[in-house]
Amino acid sequence: MSDEQECSQRVIDMVKSQAPKVFAVVIESGCSEEARVVAWGMTLADGAYMTSVEGNNQWLLADPDNALMYIRHAPEDTPYLVWAA
Repeated sequence: MSDEQECSQRVIDMVKSQAPKVFAVVIESGCSEEARVVAWGMTLADGAYMTSVEGNNQWLLADPDNALMYIRHAPEDTPYLVWAA
């Protein structure tokens, strides 16, 4: 492997190891059992970032699990944090 290829592989490995994990906030609606994604987020080195699907709301979070505290939903609805593969 050449020096250039080795350097490129190190950069690729570094990016892969530091890539943020992506999550969705999903709301399942009461009796109808319909689910919808209402926000997307990603982990950061010291917390997380989340934006609503429409893009009109954005949050910086201390922890991804805090995402559910900021999503409004009806009492009969259930919010979930779902990690994307």
